[in-house]
Amino acid sequence: MKKNITIEEKYGPAMKITDQAKADAYFEVCVGHTISLGKSRQEAEEIERVNLGYYAGYYDHGIMARVNRLFHTEHPIFGKIIPTAKEAFEAGLKLAERGGDTGVQLSAMTGKS
Repeated sequence: MKKNITIEEKYGPAMKITDQAKADAYFEVCVGHTISLGKSRQEAEEIERVNLGYYAGYYDHGIMARVNRLFHTEHPIFGKIIPTAKEAFEAGLKLAERGGDTGVQLSAMTGKS
């Protein structure tokens, strides 16, 4: 995996994985990439699980559920469910009240803050 990578380049392939062994191997690649950007293994695993769960939230319920299962993650705001439009709006309001921190670390893509 190249050092400077887009979110789509990094997490897009994970959305297509259907096999546990392939998911485990791809997760290790993602973790290794984040470690190469200066994070500890524990930090890298946490970042990758949050980012994978967040990214999967842009896909349909079937893909999101599969990614959550294969990568042992969930969406950092919605958990393992796909919310209705009203639930998403209300979650956005609550997130804004908390200062907007989703836990997603996009700077982990390039190592920049």
